[in-house]
Amino acid sequence: MTQTSTLSTFRPSNFADIAPAPGEEPDYDLIRTTVDAIVPFTAHVGLRIAEVGPEGATVENPAAEHLHNQMGTVHAGVLFLLGEVACAAAMCGAFAPVLGEVKLFVLRDARTTFLKPALGRISAYGTVEDRVVRSVLAGDTRGKFDMDGKAVLRDESGVLVAKMAFDYVCQVG
Repeated sequence: MTQTSTLSTFRPSNFADIAPAPGEEPDYDLIRTTVDAIVPFTAHVGLRIAEVGPEGATVENPAAEHLHNQMGTVHAGVLFLLGEVACAAAMCGAFAPVLGEVKLFVLRDARTTFLKPALGRISAYGTVEDRVVRSVLAGDTRGKFDMDGKAVLRDESGVLVAKMAFDYVCQVG
């Protein structure tokens, strides 16, 4: 008999575990490896967070046939997941100095523009709204607030295959 998780056994990650101590520089590699392992579904699909920094994050899919649609291109669901994970990782990188204070980061809305067929390994580069990040880091924004994220997805040749925009609800402090 297979045991499945229920909401009663689900526990969100504690960002405080990867937040820097006061006065210390953020460990972006620790943030990358932790965020890479935080959502079981991304591991199931095989996505990999390649880079996390204060400016953004890059996520890649494996070039694998099981991620394709009936047309032989990367499935739209995989592309969506790439973009959303890139923006979530970007939030962690941008908020790294105050990561322990992040209480909520939830997707509210998303828009995707597919531009070209996505073939092979796709890289998504995600960013979050710089104006909001500066305000949070300065201590001017606390409590619940809205924040935008953007992701661009490119194939191995650098061709832009999709653009995504995300609206998040966040809470810090």
